[in-house]
Amino acid sequence: MAENRIVLGMADLTVVPAPVTLVTLGLGSCIGLVIFDSSAKVAGMAHIMLPDSRGLQGAEKVGKFADTAVPALVEEMLKKGATRPRMKAKIAGGAQMFSLPGASAEFLTVGAKNVKETKMKLARMGIALVASDTGGNKGRTIEFSTSNWLLRVKTLGKGVNEI
Repeated sequence: MAENRIVLGMADLTVVPAPVTLVTLGLGSCIGLVIFDSSAKVAGMAHIMLPDSRGLQGAEKVGKFADTAVPALVEEMLKKGATRPRMKAKIAGGAQMFSLPGASAEFLTVGAKNVKETKMKLARMGIALVASDTGGNKGRTIEFSTSNWLLRVKTLGKGVNEI
């Protein structure tokens, strides 16, 4: 039986019971975060665009920011039967997509900041980061399957990496 596929857009997040495949496209500097509890058969994904929501418009969309997406995913997973000690995380993305003459370092390092903030938030919440495919300068698409708990990372020009 084929798994249902749920495709997330930018700044989206969802938590679902297995069996399902979660997909998000076009990760450049964005982070694709997956948190899962294979015993409870629950998984969540967020397409994180920015590291920090403080003082920014759009903070009502909790999936948009690392500092709000991680706790929101954990909370939704707990509601669906997951337990924090069993939760594991995988991330992909965080590329530096552009090198623009005259662009600020702040603008150019969004990917690295997204990676750092996501990892820091996971650590503070006691969620083990078990695999990652981050950095570089190529876009990625990810698919997470609850049938095998693998994250397939398709990187432009590099092929597929399963983590």
